[in-house]
Order: sequence, then C-alpha cells, then structure tokens
Amino acid sequence: MGSGALFFNSEGKVLIVKPTYKDYWEIPGGVTENDESPWNTCVREVKEELGLSVSGTKLLSIDYISNSDGKGERLMFIFDGGELSDSDIKNISLQEKELSEYRFVTSEEAVSLLGDKLKRRVANSILVRKEDKALYLENGEPADYFK
Repeated sequence: MGSGALFFNSEGKVLIVKPTYKDYWEIPGGVTENDESPWNTCVREVKEELGLSVSGTKLLSIDYISNSDGKGERLMFIFDGGELSDSDIKNISLQEKELSEYRFVTSEEAVSLLGDKLKRRVANSILVRKEDKALYLENGEPADYFK
C-alpha cells in the first residue's frame, strides 16, 4: 500500500515533487510501513519529505493497481492536504536524499509530468476534490460499475 497527499496553493495549483531516483514527478507520499495505516503513512511521509504537518484531510481516492506490471497488486490512497498558506510554502524543507525539487503546477501540467498510473489517479482525485465523496479507482480510472 501507499499514500499521498494533494496540496494546493492560493491559485489552485497542485504541489508536485521530483524524486532523485525517478525520471518523472510525483505527489508527496510513499509506501506504507509494517502495521501502519494509509492515513499514518500520509502524515509520516509528508513530514519526512516536506517538513509539513498534515491534519484534518479527507480521503479523495483509493486506487487498486493490478499486477499487470509484475510489481504485485497494490492499493494506493490519495488524501486532500488542502491549501497551503504562503508561510507553509516558505517552510517546505525537502528531504534531499529523496527529492530534488518541488513546484506548483496546473492540473494539466501535473498530468503531463507525473508517472502514467499516478497521473490518472491524481486527475480523478482533483476532479472529485470539491465533492463530498471519495473515488474508487482501478488502475487510475473509475471502475465501470461505479460510472
């Protein structure tokens, strides 16, 4: 399992991060440790990667990832980190071993920079953010029986 958070600035742009070990951008978050809930994973990873504390977020999506890539089946959670204040943004402290930079981008830019499966998950999570519900996805897309 893994968890991530979507954060936005006052212009409505989404925060993405550049891992030092990948060719594409991601959202803040990471892999769940032993006996750790998806929510606690999100809180821990955001603190480790950005130095930010997360509280009071809501679930945006759960994505079932099939074993089509040979990496095993996975469940990925995205939580709404909300809007960051200018002060929050100034206090971002990147975990230098894992992240080389961050930026705020439009939803369209995010989709072009994120990895294949993540871009669909993020795009769908952004769409549902203003609604009072969470999405169930399969490989980044709403399952046919939920459409």
